[in-house]
Amino acid sequence: MASLGRVLLAFDTATPAVTVAVADGDVVLAERSAVDARRHGELLAPTIAAVLSEAGVDRRSLTQVAVGAGPGPFTGLRIGLVTARTLGAVLDIPVVGVCTLDALALQSGLDGVFRVVTDARRQQVYWAAYATDGGLHRVDGPHVDVPADVVWDGAAAGAGAAMYADSFPGHCTPEHPSASALCGWVAGGLPLQPPDPLYLRRPDAVERDMRGARKRVL
Repeated sequence: MASLGRVLLAFDTATPAVTVAVADGDVVLAERSAVDARRHGELLAPTIAAVLSEAGVDRRSLTQVAVGAGPGPFTGLRIGLVTARTLGAVLDIPVVGVCTLDALALQSGLDGVFRVVTDARRQQVYWAAYATDGGLHRVDGPHVDVPADVVWDGAAAGAGAAMYADSFPGHCTPEHPSASALCGWVAGGLPLQPPDPLYLRRPDAVERDMRGARKRVL
C-alpha cells in the first residue's frame, strides 16, 4: 500500500443510517453504510473496524476524525459524537464536525437553489436551503418544522422530503448521508464546525421536574 498522507476517518449517525468511510486526502479508500435506526450503538464500532481493515489503515495512522453533527435525534447523534471525541482524545488527533444536511447537499449533486430535508420524527422535518451560485453554500437553516409550514416545490434531497411528498413534490435521492460525502466536504475545504450536536430541540426523554405540583389523589 502507498504511503498515507492526510488520513481522515468520517462517520455519521444523525439519521437512520450508520455510515463510515476512511479517506487519504480526497481519495475514499473504503466505505460502509447500514440503515437501522435502532442499532446505532451496536453497529458503529464494528463498522469503523471493518472499514479501517478494508482500507488497510491502522487507526494510529489517522490524522483527523470528522463526524456528522446533525441535526438529528438525540440518541443516535450522541453516539456518533461521543465516539468521535473519544477517538480524537485517544489518538491525539483533531475532531471536526460537519452538518449532516451539508453532507447530503454535497452528495446530492443538485444545482441551483434546493433543499435538504431529513426526518425529525414527531411528524416534523429538519431542513436547510442551499444554493450553488459561486460554489455550494447553505443559505438558510438548519431548522426543525412541520412539513406543511415549509412547503417547497423545487428539488429537495433527503428522506424527509420523500416521506412528506405532498410538501416536497420535487423530492429526489439521496435519502441518507454517505460518509464519503463528509470526506468530500472536509477535503473540499468547506465550512466546518465544532463536534457539537445540532439537536434543535429538547430530547424526547426529559428529567421530571420534582418541584411541580403533585398529582391530585381522588
